[in-house]
Amino acid sequence: MQLGFGFWASKTLLSAVELKVFGTLSEAGPLNADELGERLGLHPRGARDFFDALVALRMLDRTGGRYSNTPETDLFLDPAKPTYVGGVLEVSNARLYTFWGSLTEGLRTGQPQSEVKTGGDFFETLYADPEKLAQFTGAMTGLSRAAGDAIAAKFRWRDYGSVIDIGCAQGAVPAAIATAHNHLSGGGFDLPPVEPIFNSYVTQFGLADRLRFTPGNFFDDPLPSADVLIMGHILHDWELDQKRLLLQKAYDALPTGGALIVYEAIIDDDRRHNAFGLLMSLNMLIEGLGFDFTGPDCRGWMADVGFSESYVEHLVGPDSMVVGIK
Repeated sequence: MQLGFGFWASKTLLSAVELKVFGTLSEAGPLNADELGERLGLHPRGARDFFDALVALRMLDRTGGRYSNTPETDLFLDPAKPTYVGGVLEVSNARLYTFWGSLTEGLRTGQPQSEVKTGGDFFETLYADPEKLAQFTGAMTGLSRAAGDAIAAKFRWRDYGSVIDIGCAQGAVPAAIATAHNHLSGGGFDLPPVEPIFNSYVTQFGLADRLRFTPGNFFDDPLPSADVLIMGHILHDWELDQKRLLLQKAYDALPTGGALIVYEAIIDDDRRHNAFGLLMSLNMLIEGLGFDFTGPDCRGWMADVGFSESYVEHLVGPDSMVVGIK
């Protein structure tokens, strides 16, 4: 029953993010129901139940009738903080919540249930709209930031001098790595409209002198060369032939001894524990894109294109990295 009604709790959180509940409380401090509801523009009929539901879901604290963020929501759901991960929840609320209502149809037909269903193209529409692109790249930062910190800590960066993130979005991952390792330089590779977004983000961290943006299309153009290339939440967007093509292009761009890091919500080998990874693969069905995969799947594709060795290592949460060495 709890799982079946899980969309109640999910939509309550997503609406709280949309309404900027957590940012408001971070800025204003503890507020009672009337004060908070007035600031958010809510009707009194549902406001108190909404706030108390967030308390029951451990998204808010309440003391003496006044609501405040929990330590976790203050850290991760305040848009003013660099640790904000709510961007991916904003995208989930604006797009995915509605599309997932058609999962049954998708399972029966194998057909997309997103904009593709009515003739649209998600990526084409996204990159043509600066506002949507900014929201999407922010969402990718929320999805990847913790993985970037883990990659910075777990990979043998002392053996390498440069890194480029393929499909870099804002550049959160190379920024995390370069912040932790002063000897590294490199940057990001993405479609041209992302350049000002990337440059603005890395400048915030004082990294503009070490991280540069290279514009291009990873299917049409050669990949830039570096000691380490990264593909994060990229391969799962594509079908098998396209996955193999991207891995081959990465192999060709690397020097001998260079490394490719692929990180995703890698599905566990037994396909029974990483629920997020399996649900993400269903999300790819909804989107009309590719599919998620296990570590052995990815290692096999890497071997097929020439990587001499590879390994899988857990990063954080549902994410793991598959590292291939040329």
